[in-house]
Amino acid sequence: MPKLTQRITPFLWFDTQAEEAASFYVSIFKNSRIKGMARYDGEAAQAAGRPPGSVMTVQLELDGQEFVALNGGPMFKFTEAISFVVNCETQDEIDHFWKELSAGGQEVQCGWLKDRFGVTWQVVPTALAEMLQDRDPERPKRVMAAIMKMTKLDIGELRRAYEGKPGRNP
Repeated sequence: MPKLTQRITPFLWFDTQAEEAASFYVSIFKNSRIKGMARYDGEAAQAAGRPPGSVMTVQLELDGQEFVALNGGPMFKFTEAISFVVNCETQDEIDHFWKELSAGGQEVQCGWLKDRFGVTWQVVPTALAEMLQDRDPERPKRVMAAIMKMTKLDIGELRRAYEGKPGRNP
Protein backbone atom coordinates (compact mmCIF):
# COMPACT_ATOMS: atom_id res chain seq x y z
CA MET A 1 0.00 0.00 0.00
CA PRO A 2 1.12 3.57 -0.56
CA LYS A 3 2.54 5.45 2.40
CA LEU A 4 0.04 7.53 4.36
CA THR A 5 0.94 11.21 4.07
CA GLN A 6 -1.01 12.87 6.87
CA ARG A 7 -0.14 12.64 10.54
CA ILE A 8 -3.61 11.61 11.80
CA THR A 9 -5.68 9.19 9.74
CA PRO A 10 -9.18 7.98 10.66
CA PHE A 11 -9.22 4.18 10.86
CA LEU A 12 -12.65 2.59 10.41
CA TRP A 13 -13.37 -0.93 11.69
CA PHE A 14 -15.92 -2.86 9.63
CA ASP A 15 -17.01 -6.47 9.94
CA THR A 16 -16.61 -7.51 6.29
CA GLN A 17 -17.68 -4.40 4.34
CA ALA A 18 -14.46 -2.34 4.18
CA GLU A 19 -14.09 -2.63 0.40
CA GLU A 20 -17.79 -1.98 -0.23
CA ALA A 21 -17.79 1.03 2.12
CA ALA A 22 -14.63 2.47 0.53
CA SER A 23 -16.15 2.18 -2.94
CA PHE A 24 -19.38 3.77 -1.70
CA TYR A 25 -17.60 6.75 -0.12
CA VAL A 26 -15.30 7.27 -3.11
CA SER A 27 -18.37 7.40 -5.39
CA ILE A 28 -19.89 10.25 -3.33
CA PHE A 29 -16.97 12.64 -2.82
CA LYS A 30 -15.18 14.38 -5.70
CA ASN A 31 -11.40 14.07 -5.86
CA SER A 32 -11.52 10.70 -4.14
CA ARG A 33 -9.88 7.37 -4.80
CA ILE A 34 -8.93 4.02 -3.42
CA LYS A 35 -5.18 4.21 -2.91
CA GLY A 36 -4.40 0.62 -1.98
CA MET A 37 -5.59 -2.62 -0.51
CA ALA A 38 -3.97 -5.24 1.68
CA ARG A 39 -5.19 -8.82 1.99
CA TYR A 40 -5.01 -11.31 4.81
CA ASP A 41 -2.22 -13.84 4.37
CA GLY A 42 -2.48 -17.31 5.88
CA GLU A 43 -1.13 -16.50 9.34
CA ALA A 44 -2.97 -13.18 9.75
CA ALA A 45 -6.16 -14.72 8.38
CA GLN A 46 -6.01 -17.51 10.91
CA ALA A 47 -5.37 -15.09 13.80
CA ALA A 48 -8.24 -12.82 12.69
CA GLY A 49 -10.63 -15.59 11.73
CA ARG A 50 -10.76 -14.32 8.16
CA PRO A 51 -10.44 -16.22 4.89
CA PRO A 52 -6.90 -16.12 3.44
CA GLY A 53 -6.73 -13.67 0.54
CA SER A 54 -9.76 -11.66 1.75
CA VAL A 55 -9.48 -7.89 2.06
CA MET A 56 -7.85 -6.80 5.31
CA THR A 57 -7.51 -3.02 4.81
CA VAL A 58 -8.43 -0.48 2.18
CA GLN A 59 -6.57 2.81 2.04
CA LEU A 60 -8.75 5.55 0.56
CA GLU A 61 -8.78 9.28 0.10
CA LEU A 62 -11.98 11.32 0.28
CA ASP A 63 -11.55 14.83 -1.11
CA GLY A 64 -7.98 14.97 0.19
CA GLN A 65 -8.62 13.26 3.57
CA GLU A 66 -7.00 9.86 3.99
CA PHE A 67 -8.82 6.99 5.72
CA VAL A 68 -8.11 3.33 6.29
CA ALA A 69 -10.96 0.81 6.39
CA LEU A 70 -10.38 -2.55 8.08
CA ASN A 71 -12.31 -5.80 7.87
CA GLY A 72 -11.76 -6.66 11.51
CA GLY A 73 -14.84 -8.65 12.42
CA PRO A 74 -18.15 -8.07 14.18
CA MET A 75 -16.87 -7.36 17.70
CA PHE A 76 -16.81 -3.54 17.39
CA LYS A 77 -19.58 -1.30 16.08
CA PHE A 78 -19.71 2.36 15.12
CA THR A 79 -21.44 4.78 17.49
CA GLU A 80 -22.47 8.41 17.34
CA ALA A 81 -19.60 9.21 19.69
CA ILE A 82 -17.48 9.68 16.56
CA SER A 83 -18.78 11.41 13.44
CA PHE A 84 -17.41 12.96 10.29
CA VAL A 85 -18.43 16.52 9.41
CA VAL A 86 -19.00 17.32 5.75
CA ASN A 87 -18.68 21.10 5.38
CA CYS A 88 -20.82 22.42 2.54
CA GLU A 89 -20.77 25.83 0.87
CA THR A 90 -24.21 25.57 -0.78
CA GLN A 91 -27.61 23.98 -0.25
CA ASP A 92 -27.00 21.90 -3.38
CA GLU A 93 -23.93 20.38 -1.69
CA ILE A 94 -25.92 19.69 1.48
CA ASP A 95 -28.68 18.07 -0.57
CA HIS A 96 -26.18 15.92 -2.52
CA PHE A 97 -24.24 14.61 0.47
CA TRP A 98 -27.40 14.13 2.53
CA LYS A 99 -29.09 12.09 -0.19
CA GLU A 100 -26.06 9.95 -0.98
CA LEU A 101 -24.81 9.30 2.54
CA SER A 102 -28.26 8.61 4.02
CA ALA A 103 -29.28 6.16 1.25
CA GLY A 104 -29.97 2.88 3.02
CA GLY A 105 -29.06 4.47 6.34
CA GLN A 106 -30.91 6.61 8.84
CA GLU A 107 -31.64 10.34 8.90
CA VAL A 108 -31.28 11.57 12.45
CA GLN A 109 -31.66 15.23 13.50
CA CYS A 110 -29.82 18.54 13.35
CA GLY A 111 -27.87 17.61 10.20
CA TRP A 112 -26.76 14.20 11.52
CA LEU A 113 -27.24 10.88 9.74
CA LYS A 114 -26.01 7.31 9.85
CA ASP A 115 -24.98 5.73 6.58
CA ARG A 116 -25.83 2.15 5.67
CA PHE A 117 -22.62 0.93 7.32
CA GLY A 118 -23.44 2.61 10.64
CA VAL A 119 -20.93 5.48 10.27
CA THR A 120 -22.27 8.82 11.57
CA TRP A 121 -21.94 11.97 9.47
CA GLN A 122 -22.85 15.61 10.01
CA VAL A 123 -23.73 17.50 6.82
CA VAL A 124 -23.47 21.20 7.68
CA PRO A 125 -23.10 24.56 5.97
CA THR A 126 -19.74 26.25 6.37
CA ALA A 127 -21.58 29.42 7.45
CA LEU A 128 -22.90 27.66 10.56
CA ALA A 129 -19.75 28.20 12.65
CA GLU A 130 -19.88 31.95 12.05
CA MET A 131 -23.60 32.06 12.91
CA LEU A 132 -23.08 30.13 16.15
CA GLN A 133 -20.13 32.30 17.23
CA ASP A 134 -21.81 35.67 16.71
CA ARG A 135 -21.24 38.14 19.56
CA ASP A 136 -24.96 38.94 19.73
CA PRO A 137 -26.21 36.07 21.94
CA GLU A 138 -29.69 36.17 20.38
CA ARG A 139 -28.46 35.23 16.91
CA PRO A 140 -26.86 31.88 17.91
CA LYS A 141 -29.86 31.18 20.13
CA ARG A 142 -32.25 31.61 17.17
CA VAL A 143 -30.03 29.52 14.91
CA MET A 144 -29.87 26.66 17.43
CA ALA A 145 -33.65 26.78 17.85
CA ALA A 146 -34.00 26.45 14.06
CA ILE A 147 -31.47 23.58 13.91
CA MET A 148 -33.34 21.65 16.59
CA LYS A 149 -36.42 21.58 14.33
CA MET A 150 -34.52 20.25 11.30
CA THR A 151 -33.37 16.88 10.11
CA LYS A 152 -31.41 17.94 7.00
CA LEU A 153 -30.10 21.48 7.48
CA ASP A 154 -31.54 24.27 5.33
CA ILE A 155 -29.15 27.19 4.80
CA GLY A 156 -31.95 29.61 3.90
CA GLU A 157 -33.89 28.82 7.08
CA LEU A 158 -30.73 29.09 9.19
CA ARG A 159 -29.90 32.46 7.62
CA ARG A 160 -33.45 33.72 8.26
CA ALA A 161 -33.21 32.61 11.91
CA TYR A 162 -29.81 34.29 12.20
CA GLU A 163 -31.18 37.55 10.82
CA GLY A 164 -34.31 37.37 12.98
CA LYS A 165 -36.66 37.05 10.00
CA PRO A 166 -39.65 34.73 10.02
CA GLY A 167 -39.05 31.32 8.48
CA ARG A 168 -40.98 29.77 5.62
CA ASN A 169 -42.91 27.61 8.09
CA PRO A 170 -43.45 29.82 11.16
